[in-house]
Amino acid sequence: MLVQHEKFEVATNGKGTYEITNAVQDKIDKSDVRNGIVTIFVQHTSCSLTAMENAAPGARRDVERFFEKLVPEDADYEHDDEGPDDMPSHIRMLRNDYHQQKRISSQAIILL
Repeated sequence: MLVQHEKFEVATNGKGTYEITNAVQDKIDKSDVRNGIVTIFVQHTSCSLTAMENAAPGARRDVERFFEKLVPEDADYEHDDEGPDDMPSHIRMLRNDYHQQKRISSQAIILL
């Protein structure tokens, strides 16, 4: 069984949604893996991963607004060691996950 480990960093401008599909696909393209499984993992406790069909800017903004309503930043949180958005970020992360596995077929990610 072939196992490869690669990593990349995502530059952000703070809170928001970030498209990483191309970065993951680029790592697959440069690998020897044609068919298999890719595990995507984020190493931070206040961010998460999700798969969305067609991550159009409007769809991403709708998701961001949904999470703002679901977990408002102005609620009375006890934990605010890293700022007022710290605890809401931790709670939002609980809705998704910090890792995902996707199939690879002919070196292409199968998102669904």
